[in-house]
Amino acid sequence: MHRLLKVTSIAMILGSSVSLRAGETVTIENVVDPGANRLDETIAQEFSLERAIHFIDSAALSWQKKRKCFTCHTNFAYLYARPLISSDAPAHREVRRFAEQLVSERWPKKGPRSDAEVVAAAAALAFNDAATTGKLHEQTKVALDRMWTMQREDGGWNWLKCNWPPMEQDDHYGVTLAAIAAGSAPGDYAQTDAAKEGIAGIRNYVKNNPPDNPHQQAMLLWAAKYHDGMMSDEDKQACIVRLFSLQKENGGWSAATLGDWERKDGKKQDFTTSDGYGTGFVVFVLRQADVAKTDPRLRQAVQWLRSHQRESGRWFTRSLNRDNKHFLTHAGTAFAVMALAACDEDAAAD
Repeated sequence: MHRLLKVTSIAMILGSSVSLRAGETVTIENVVDPGANRLDETIAQEFSLERAIHFIDSAALSWQKKRKCFTCHTNFAYLYARPLISSDAPAHREVRRFAEQLVSERWPKKGPRSDAEVVAAAAALAFNDAATTGKLHEQTKVALDRMWTMQREDGGWNWLKCNWPPMEQDDHYGVTLAAIAAGSAPGDYAQTDAAKEGIAGIRNYVKNNPPDNPHQQAMLLWAAKYHDGMMSDEDKQACIVRLFSLQKENGGWSAATLGDWERKDGKKQDFTTSDGYGTGFVVFVLRQADVAKTDPRLRQAVQWLRSHQRESGRWFTRSLNRDNKHFLTHAGTAFAVMALAACDEDAAAD
């Protein structure tokens, strides 16, 4: 999976023209905020990978320029998705540079904002390294090594619990993300002494705190791609069956069905409508578990993604907490791109 996908190749399979004109290239200087994430935004008449790329470039750079921080739902998610299409873009280089500076400049001067920031940065940088140079960057190693110094005796981390599911909700997310960070890192990082000890702690945490909802199961399934014995074969198959059982008749998934999350705005979760995060995340994880891209259920999911993109290039995902910003749409769009790339491995190039 950690091979670069050429824009021209993936476009040939997905039926999209992605030749960006020079005036359309998104940079930190000319970036325009892509606007609010709206349920009522018009569905695009045709799928366009170009618009998807433009949206994630704009969302990540706008967040960076305005807020000067990283979040799992926007610019960290971007570092996973963008190089699976192409890393040779000003926006990607700028976000990557900003992430490296977070490690090399902000942390020594002011310290991390939270333990979660260290784990999330390590994971995004490690995955990004694997998808770009295939080599472990110096600042990625710094982030990974620091991650273990924050690990608790029970194998977990003090995670953000801001009731913004699925990413800022419980410790289990941080544990599986740390496993993905160590496992995806190039250069056999997982075989270093610090990593082996930390991964042993993660195994202990998972043993004592098994996943209790589909999203936690799916995150563990993704982590198990990198670590033998992290999940038994029986549990892997049970997770796959459970995820497919949640697929809608139209081929998509609803993010709300992946957990038992209570909203803070007094409204009910929408368990019936397929969305970008639910569909993109599940399809990507199933591909990491070696579910064939030719599986009819995944082909139906790909068709849902192709036919439910919005005019702006995003895939809308309603917030699982409250109806205001719906920033889960940003992560949903990133995972939609990752899912489409994961279903097109024949278009990959070394």
